[in-house]
Amino acid sequence: MIRLNDLEKFYESRAGRTYVLRRITFDVKEGEFITIMGPSGSGKSTLLHIMGMLDGSWTGEYYFWDEPVHQLNTKKRNELHKANIGFVFQAYHLLDNLTVYENLEIPLSYRNIKRSERQAMVGDILDRFHIVGKKDLYPNQLSGGQQQLVAVARAVIMNPKLILADEPTGNLHSAQGKEIMELFSQLNQEGTTIIQVTHSETNASYSRRIIKLFDGWLEKE
Repeated sequence: MIRLNDLEKFYESRAGRTYVLRRITFDVKEGEFITIMGPSGSGKSTLLHIMGMLDGSWTGEYYFWDEPVHQLNTKKRNELHKANIGFVFQAYHLLDNLTVYENLEIPLSYRNIKRSERQAMVGDILDRFHIVGKKDLYPNQLSGGQQQLVAVARAVIMNPKLILADEPTGNLHSAQGKEIMELFSQLNQEGTTIIQVTHSETNASYSRRIIKLFDGWLEKE
């Protein structure tokens, strides 16, 4: 599904180049559940954003289903992302001027889905995440944990082929966190490929493979 070859990310300054990622090379097979771990500042979130096609300033090769992402313009990358990827951001990235219901409906608007079907899909996901009572609230009326639940629900509503999750349970209490990880495990068993960044050994135990980064370099798995 994913093939990375000598992927690098750096920033230029008067002092020279500061590398965030160095010579990252690995493959992701369809149906895998992978955890990326490493200390703060090791490049985990940066790598996840690149794989999510949200960052275009890097070097190297990135193939997604044999599509050369490194050769695509921003518009093509965005289209590929919207068609295939659900992303759970560490900072939620909910739209403040939209209700919970409207935030969940946004990914559906990218595709030609009838309004009645959109309503049914949003209704199902609200029920699945036990947030029906929050549907008319705005993000600033929710706790951090509730915003996190909405962000995860938005990522999975389209049944994406790939879910990328950056600290997906960071603001949830342990029971909610376990529920989210068990949902990810179920989605993975149904065929969804999942890649998560986490510091949690408990969350990592749900995955089948762990990739470790240190100072931007890939350590042996």
